[in-house]
Amino acid sequence: MCGRFVLTEPQAGMAALFAATPSNDVPEGPRFNICPTTQVAAITAQDEARRLVSMRWGFVPHWYKTPTDGPLLINARAESVAEKPAFREACRARRCLIPMTGFYEWRKDAEGARIPWYFHSAAGPRAFAGIWQDWGPDGIATCAIVTCAAGPAMAEIHHREPVTLAPEDWPMWLGEEGHGAARLMRAAPDGALVRHRVGRAVNSNRTEGPDLIEPIEEED
Repeated sequence: MCGRFVLTEPQAGMAALFAATPSNDVPEGPRFNICPTTQVAAITAQDEARRLVSMRWGFVPHWYKTPTDGPLLINARAESVAEKPAFREACRARRCLIPMTGFYEWRKDAEGARIPWYFHSAAGPRAFAGIWQDWGPDGIATCAIVTCAAGPAMAEIHHREPVTLAPEDWPMWLGEEGHGAARLMRAAPDGALVRHRVGRAVNSNRTEGPDLIEPIEEED
């Protein structure tokens, strides 16, 4: 799964990178410990225009009476996203890109303690593949990150990984190049992601700052 991530790019940089017009409520960075239920930046493509907007990380199906009326849906499995009632319409018509610099994943040690690792792109920008939906009478925009079976960089740490897309895949995922987005829901190619151990401070969702992504030795 993907439960925390990092975004250091400023709003103007994101708008330029994704060729998107920014809204005025996009969270400002840098952010080194982005957690579920907080607002995140997202790229949508509607009416032949890309927009950089703010969304709640935690997809809310239309039948929820409140955002906490059921399970917190921060991830959507690639294998079932097109069939699950909560996600299938969004998968077909409301896909988005979620900008990121990197993300965290955890592996348990022999004593059961959670050991954090930081993953980031080895070369060039990548973005999470996301889906989104407006919820409620006020049209609150909510989103989830698509995940798939782990690839080479992740498999030793966790059995799932977020789907991350390179720039050449962004138009297809956003629906700008017709059909074919399903083929993008796969692990990052070998060598696309690199990883290193980071300190346990990131285990708390209250911590923040660039020290969180600094590498440390594998043994404490």
